[in-house]
Amino acid sequence: MRAGVYLTRPSPSPSSSSSSSSFPINPNPPPRPRHVSSSSLNPLLSYPSSKRTPPPLAGALRRRGARPLLGGAPLRRFCGLRRSESASIDSPFENEVKEQLDALEITVKDGQKHGRCVRSNHPQNADLPPYYSKREKKPFPIPIVELRRAARERLKKAKGKPRRPTLPPRNGMLVRSLIPVAYEVMNARISLSNNLRRLMKVVPVQACKHCNEIHVGSTGHPFKTCRGMQSDHRKGQHEWTRASLEDVFVPIEAYHLFDRLGKRISHEERFSIPRIPAIVELCIQAGVDLPDLPTKRRRKPVIRVGKSEIIDADEDDLPDPEPDKHKKPIIHEIPESEIFPPSNSEETTSLSKETLEGWETLREGADRLMRKYAVRVCGYCPEVHVGPSGHKAQNCGAFKHQQRNGQHGWQAAVLDDLIPPRYVWHMPESGEELQRELRNFYGQAPAVVEICMQGGAEVPEKYKATMRLDVGIPASLREAEMVV
Repeated sequence: MRAGVYLTRPSPSPSSSSSSSSFPINPNPPPRPRHVSSSSLNPLLSYPSSKRTPPPLAGALRRRGARPLLGGAPLRRFCGLRRSESASIDSPFENEVKEQLDALEITVKDGQKHGRCVRSNHPQNADLPPYYSKREKKPFPIPIVELRRAARERLKKAKGKPRRPTLPPRNGMLVRSLIPVAYEVMNARISLSNNLRRLMKVVPVQACKHCNEIHVGSTGHPFKTCRGMQSDHRKGQHEWTRASLEDVFVPIEAYHLFDRLGKRISHEERFSIPRIPAIVELCIQAGVDLPDLPTKRRRKPVIRVGKSEIIDADEDDLPDPEPDKHKKPIIHEIPESEIFPPSNSEETTSLSKETLEGWETLREGADRLMRKYAVRVCGYCPEVHVGPSGHKAQNCGAFKHQQRNGQHGWQAAVLDDLIPPRYVWHMPESGEELQRELRNFYGQAPAVVEICMQGGAEVPEKYKATMRLDVGIPASLREAEMVV
């Protein structure tokens, strides 16, 4: 039994006097110390009022396996802290803790009466993006169990009701509100390529000769993380060379579809159909018109005969189409011979800000388009297909592809499958080179964000979690060993 908690029972009746001897009763229990309610399981707020000074909050959290809270550090492992409604707090230490808890977002768990959970609106020092081996299958964005449960719910609700009309884009029509977004994404991609090629002439970027790892800096990082050819002979050491635009802004290609509701691409047609950047194909299906890449535009919804069979509606009675008011001019890519670096530091800063804005516009616009227009990715390799169902080309060469006869394992794609962020190590603001022994103190950021930050742009708030900007980097290895 914990100190300060006493069990009391009312006096037994004469009929139950025989059983009272087995349970001693204290008629006058000593006064209970003033502290937080015993129903709270938090050891930080349950110190009795005494002359002993409670230990610092940082030490208490460290014993619990979490990071300090008073310095604005994260609360990822602090979410189990609970506080009672009727808590009496007297000491200055506990008052300071109470003020910090009140300043944070407090969410009641499912409306139950078992306490409150402390959460932070702006998490910091988040975990670095995980590394998936080539032998692993990509996780589903939504678990299969959840998808099946949602399908059963839809069938249950639709039972006995008239069939609803199919909405665009499944009926062959365009989503009119997303046509301007498609043009913005198309122009953002081209401007991002042009600006990155100019910035990379000022901000050096290194790429490994044997693997796909890159580093933003004058020299490569010293970490032995190479997984390329014969990396065991080099003990994981990288061999760095000058990086190109394709190393930073990875070109993900997909097949161009003349009719996105037509038949699936067969294995025999894999060489006769052109392949273009996947983000360009997504913009074309969303409404961007390119003369070199024609696509079928319908003016009436299709008629579905079966689950996978459709018939085009008769459009002869419609008048001639009017010019599209959503159409915007598309900028052109600058040739490599006309790419020049910024002339001064002010131009570099403005170019970095413009590049970062283009990166955010590209990702946000592509995310909006992917919510309406289906994009598929292979669970074993990086192959991407823009369309309601993947193609049938048997060109998957991932782990154990012989068991699948080279067929892809299609699943719903996420934004990082279409636009890979390519995380790199974040260089400290002091400009010091990275040290192998201090690897746990460094953060990571997308390569485009790191290039723009070194060019003078301000880091967006959502990238600060993995960059670990509030973590102090030890000056020496001896100081790092003293960190608990």
